[in-house]
Amino acid sequence: SAAAQDVYKRQGLLKLFGIMTSSYFQNARNSEMSELQDQLNSLKPDEKLEAVKQVIATMTYGKDMSMLFPHVVKCMETSSIEIKKLVYLYIINYAKSKADMTIMAINTFRKDAHEPTSPLLRALAVRTMGCIRIEKITEYLCESLKDALADIDPYVRKTAAMCVTKLFLTNPRLVKDNGFIKLLQDLLTDGNAIVVSNAIASLLEISSLTGKSYIRFNSNIMQKLLYAINECSEWGQVYILEGIARYQPVDSADAENIIERVIPRLSHVNPAVVLAAAKVVLKFLDSVTSTESVKKTTKRLAAPLVTLLSNTPEIQYVVLRNVSFIVEKRRNIFDQPKVFFVRHSDPIFVKLEKLEILNKITTGKNFDSVLVELREYANWLDIEFGRKAIRTIATIGVKIEKANKRALEVMLDILKSGSDYIIEESAIGLSEILRHFPMVATEAFIKEAIAKIQTVTEPEARAGYAWILGEYNEHIPKAEELLKALILSLIHI
Repeated sequence: SAAAQDVYKRQGLLKLFGIMTSSYFQNARNSEMSELQDQLNSLKPDEKLEAVKQVIATMTYGKDMSMLFPHVVKCMETSSIEIKKLVYLYIINYAKSKADMTIMAINTFRKDAHEPTSPLLRALAVRTMGCIRIEKITEYLCESLKDALADIDPYVRKTAAMCVTKLFLTNPRLVKDNGFIKLLQDLLTDGNAIVVSNAIASLLEISSLTGKSYIRFNSNIMQKLLYAINECSEWGQVYILEGIARYQPVDSADAENIIERVIPRLSHVNPAVVLAAAKVVLKFLDSVTSTESVKKTTKRLAAPLVTLLSNTPEIQYVVLRNVSFIVEKRRNIFDQPKVFFVRHSDPIFVKLEKLEILNKITTGKNFDSVLVELREYANWLDIEFGRKAIRTIATIGVKIEKANKRALEVMLDILKSGSDYIIEESAIGLSEILRHFPMVATEAFIKEAIAKIQTVTEPEARAGYAWILGEYNEHIPKAEELLKALILSLIHI
């Protein structure tokens, strides 16, 4: 639940700040608020630190500690970064319920945001002010945020870049009026790769929220982005690649150059980076005029995507969903459909997605191996999957003219198992193929098929059965009697 996740999150913060013993929780239940208050106002740094830890631990456990707000805020007047971190965490938690009192801390925040000797403190102050999403508080943030975006330390700049998004979520007008979007755009040419990745992440988020693109490209910015990919974190790479995907190349040479710079990301260990790089490559291939270059690059995409299928089922599903979209545009990317053959151990959501891809990549050259594999799936214990496999056989038989006869043979072979759901689905599939290719079925085939599907009960299956009886009545012994029996069964439903 959301409440449980919140508790886990808070407990994680406790560990982060070194509050890992149960003694804090036990002591808090036995301590009087007056004792904590005295400790918070103590002149001894160690005693004050222990008191703040006690307050944070108790707060994290769900007890209301807001009555100590003014005393905790006073603890900000210290040179200890550890105490400041804990106090900032406390303020973020109670800022909304104590909005008027939170203003008391603004001057200290602004002072810390301009502390010349500590980039960590400057970044911490700006980040905390950004997390206090109260409009009358955020107005005081603008000046400090502007200075942080131009700070000499990259750690402060990268923190400030993400803070712009938080400010936009609270008050979009302030972001626009104070020119923060322009400042973010300027950071795209920053010399630090992490600053660049955070700036583009913030611009992407704001663009998504407004439905308007705020990323402005030129050759200098593009070169900075391509350089930053090699230097920033893996998630920073994802954001940068997402930004590059929005660029429109000048010509074919420009597109090929960017593809060559991005392709090494396809070998990254993080699936998100691989998929983001594949997205960029596929988009820019549309601008490449050389058929040979397109063919060569397309082949280089296949192996990295297949490698991702060795991950957990959840990641496999995400990859398969992306592959499903990719093969709609580049059907020749995978030569061998067997890489998408289903395993018994695959969860159902992976199995169904693989079937969808097999349907899309089957061609006149490989349909036989795919149909044989689908025949096996039809008899698996999973009924939903078996039905989907039979439907896929029918779809392949309809869309590939060379495969229709083989699909009918496979369908008839499946019918021999006699399972109810197989008979129902096969009746539907047979009628679909025969509607498109009525001349492909022989008299012997029709007789054998009708004998197998007479027991159908589902509406769609009965409709297919009725159509076959009518269409091929001259090949079916006692076709009229069979049709009458079907009509009578419908009357008595």
